[in-house]
Amino acid sequence: MTLLTIFTAPKPFTDPHIATIQRNAIRSWQQLGPDVQVMAVGDEEGLAETASELGVMHLPRVDCTPGGTPLISSIFRLARENSESPLLAYINADIIVMADFLAAARRMMELVDHFLLIGRRWDLDVRAELDFTSGWGERLRQQVQQSGRLHPPMGSDYFMFPRGCFTDIPDFAVGRAGWDNWMIYHARQQGWLTVEGTPSVTIIHQQHDYSHLPGQVSYSTHPESDENRRLAGGRLNTRYTLADANYQLKNNRIRPSKWTLPRLLRHLELWLLARNDPPKRAFTVLYNRVYAWRTKLQTH
Repeated sequence: MTLLTIFTAPKPFTDPHIATIQRNAIRSWQQLGPDVQVMAVGDEEGLAETASELGVMHLPRVDCTPGGTPLISSIFRLARENSESPLLAYINADIIVMADFLAAARRMMELVDHFLLIGRRWDLDVRAELDFTSGWGERLRQQVQQSGRLHPPMGSDYFMFPRGCFTDIPDFAVGRAGWDNWMIYHARQQGWLTVEGTPSVTIIHQQHDYSHLPGQVSYSTHPESDENRRLAGGRLNTRYTLADANYQLKNNRIRPSKWTLPRLLRHLELWLLARNDPPKRAFTVLYNRVYAWRTKLQTH
């Protein structure tokens, strides 16, 4: 039995650059070795052929929104039903991981029973298929140090958790806003350790445009994003970010997140948003404007 099942819902393989970076991502997961199973979920064009070529499990017939966007609930259900691994990890199909990802999985299994492991990404411009011969990880780390950029804690690109967690997920649309924030909110509400792995895990996001979106509309303003927020129980439940993880995985230990001034202000922000009185309503107006401006910066 494998320790970890990594699953993803790729975009169509019709755009040459998207196809390249998705192949790079999947191949990087395969480099983790026999303790990891890789699954590709969906019916997108070119996926079946690519999965067969790379030797990863393909799970078609995913449930979709009326607009044809795969549902997170169906993606997670298919991965769970077709694996026996004690750990599952959903990863966006443009994300490269390295050996420290599997090391973090092993360590988390040793330390805690219920958790969500998340982390910030490094943005890197990748235009060609990577060479996965010996030493590829170190070569890539050097590129990241030279020209990569650590992304702000506004987006989540992987979710690692024990298979007993997240067994009942709303019918969120993948690739739209809100569902990833809800994952953090839900873990916090359930009392699971919500652990930020950035100090221990380097993940690399291969930069790309968003021409795959209908009308090239920002994913945050897409109608299916509005539906995601509704399914999540409202906007408050979709405003949790990586900054809201209450623990960190650092030096092989799970440590409480430090109470810095930004984190203290963030805690106050969430507390005010949860209130139902005039100060809360005034704060919400201001917050919504700042949040919209901040989201726009992250998506352009």
